[in-house]
Amino acid sequence: MTTTLFTDAACVQHQPPDGHPESPARLEAVWQALNQPTFAALDRRTPRDASDDAFALVHPPAYVEAIVNAAPSEGLVQIDGDTFMSPGSISAVRKATGAMLDAVDLVMTSPGTNAFCAVRPPGHHAEPNKPMGFCLFNAIAIAARYAQQEYGIERVAVVDFDVHHGNGTQAAFWDEPSLFYASTHQMPLYPGTGAASERGANGQNICNVPLRSGAGSAAFRTAIEQGVLPALRRFQPELLLVSAGFDAHARDPLANLALQTEDFGWVTRQLMTVAADYCDGRLASVLEGGYDLQALGDSVAAHVSELMSPAG
Repeated sequence: MTTTLFTDAACVQHQPPDGHPESPARLEAVWQALNQPTFAALDRRTPRDASDDAFALVHPPAYVEAIVNAAPSEGLVQIDGDTFMSPGSISAVRKATGAMLDAVDLVMTSPGTNAFCAVRPPGHHAEPNKPMGFCLFNAIAIAARYAQQEYGIERVAVVDFDVHHGNGTQAAFWDEPSLFYASTHQMPLYPGTGAASERGANGQNICNVPLRSGAGSAAFRTAIEQGVLPALRRFQPELLLVSAGFDAHARDPLANLALQTEDFGWVTRQLMTVAADYCDGRLASVLEGGYDLQALGDSVAAHVSELMSPAG
């Protein structure tokens, strides 16, 4: 399997206040982990800049204009309680979303490839009309819509193993039976959504498997095996996208699950197997959360190592 890494230095120019957990150091930790000799075979590429029209695949044009115009020329602008913009924020989020668009192009046109987008800010909390939770635009939801528009595929799935529920992706997919969203996450926890009863307008395209505080590897793997994978297989996706958040790791300071580094490699392997069975291996992932730098680097390494290994 050939794995392409999409990343760009512009993504460190999104700079929240000092001490903010979603810091540029996160991406630097990922780069350090992926610069080891183990990853020499990665195909490394710089992504495009996503256009306003691309953002508008999920977000209304008035929202896109408001966010783009909110970026300061200096200093910081606070968008909500924990979401900020700096002068480099729009350049960063254009690269973050563009990376996912490039990843879709790659996996749709090049058999035997997959992709990981090491970018920031994250996106899965951004609802169509609302920025929140460190997120401005929802790159993975935009990528799903882009795949349908550009390649005429009918069924796109997103699986999200971030410790926080991806309320933004769920909101974007809720009324769209051609789009499937599955999430494991700690509950109760920010943003307060993601109950098992939340199943989408048709009752079948949303699959939430919440985990209690303190849950570890066994509970997570059961949630994937008995909850996410059966629902994903019933959907039979033509493209599989992954919101790869690593803040369910036991070391992470923002939540209270107890996953280990190897759990992220394991879940990657399970998703690759589904992609091989239904999507001709078409899989692309994007970095979401993960706030302990050592755990983040180690977990990304586990994830990308599996992506680079032979398909399931």
